[in-house]
Amino acid sequence: MITEAITQPIMRNQKLSLEELRTLPFPMKIQGDQVIIEKGLRNSKLKNTVVLSLDKVLAAKEKGLIDYVLSAFVSERPALIEFAFDNQSILKMARHFLRHCSGSFHSIYSYTVNVQKYTAWLGSSPDLIIKDIKPVGNIPDPARVQNHSGFLNDFLAELQDQGLKPGVVVNRIKGVKTFYRVNGIKVEVSEPLSRRVTYKDRSPTAEELTRVLDIADLRGKVIVSMLALGAFREGTLSKLKYRHVREDIENNRVPIHIHVETEIVKGKYGDYDTFLGAEAAQYLKLYIDQRRNGSRRTKPENLTDESPLIRDETKATPRNITPKQLRRVVHGLYVKANLVKQCEGHYDLRVHSLRKYFKTQLLALGVQPDYVDYFMGHTLDTYHDIQSIGIEKLRSVYASAGLAIRPKTQISKLEQLKEMVRALGMNPEQVLAKDALAYGAVTTQEGEDHQLTVLRKQLRELILAEASV
Repeated sequence: MITEAITQPIMRNQKLSLEELRTLPFPMKIQGDQVIIEKGLRNSKLKNTVVLSLDKVLAAKEKGLIDYVLSAFVSERPALIEFAFDNQSILKMARHFLRHCSGSFHSIYSYTVNVQKYTAWLGSSPDLIIKDIKPVGNIPDPARVQNHSGFLNDFLAELQDQGLKPGVVVNRIKGVKTFYRVNGIKVEVSEPLSRRVTYKDRSPTAEELTRVLDIADLRGKVIVSMLALGAFREGTLSKLKYRHVREDIENNRVPIHIHVETEIVKGKYGDYDTFLGAEAAQYLKLYIDQRRNGSRRTKPENLTDESPLIRDETKATPRNITPKQLRRVVHGLYVKANLVKQCEGHYDLRVHSLRKYFKTQLLALGVQPDYVDYFMGHTLDTYHDIQSIGIEKLRSVYASAGLAIRPKTQISKLEQLKEMVRALGMNPEQVLAKDALAYGAVTTQEGEDHQLTVLRKQLRELILAEASV
């Protein structure tokens, strides 16, 4: 008789080594049994030094997870770093966002903030909350799950009583539910939440953006025009390099084509293409030239493919501007132009409003919605069909719309001559049509110059005829 040997279940309790931790590119010091963080990602000194237990950091086991948590929180709220490493349940939520979602710093930051508010309201730590539901082993106690559903309903009522907007309440509750779910527990509120949006930002008008451009410095003009005419998210714009525009910039090609790689797209779901119209191209060329030549504040810069397209001017060494700095620049220009209005803690014009400008203007100019969504980096069913038509066709679609900020108030010389001829009692279109029959119609710049010559001659004859009467 053959019997199977009873063996212990396979266990893998790999602990990260100190040597592996030292290889992380994050700026930190390891002293004794502590991990000390004094500087942020951009080498700027933190207001308050963060001190972590070395054992708790190593207990996270994964280098990528440690780097993700440190990087996500150090710029926005360094105090959350200690909160995360003190609670395995928060690290588990961070791992979920890193390994199974987009890996966005903003996502784990906002969800952790919401969970922190909930745990502070409940008066307990995240790990103790999970342990309360799972007192024995890893199986939730149904009665305790029901208790926590009651807690979540009470938290919802508290948020509503604070007068928070429905969207804020939904996000707070969503964050807490995700925290429970990632830790193996399903906790729900008793009824569906209202998702009614009570406050929205709006699209600025062309006249308002013209006022912004009039008061902005050159870098500000680049930022505003690129956001409005290229529909970039601030996170994507902040990551662009000179190589993204080098070919078209150096060949004076307009609109400028920018291919946005998957790695710098929000959600990292796929790449896409967008363009910059004449206004943004002009400001960008001037900005590039200014950096190459230097100024009173900055030394001449040798731009390479990996140079930041828009640089952080607070640093002597060229570095990409951060999304937060972009938001501050745009908001500051709105305020300086006296455009923003605050309503119950919100502003009617934000950075996102410039993407709205792009969309509403292109749709009004007759561009098909699928093309507009593609230029904005949205996922859609026809994504591959649109991408497959090629860059030059897409450039033509964008260029033919004539998207701009400054209104075209000045009429051309040709139109001025037509108005003058028309004022003297003759139809200029008939004059040009008769000439075209005699000499052939042309549509090039040479043809326009010829039309100017024809109308000037006709205008002189009309003036002389008028004077001889």
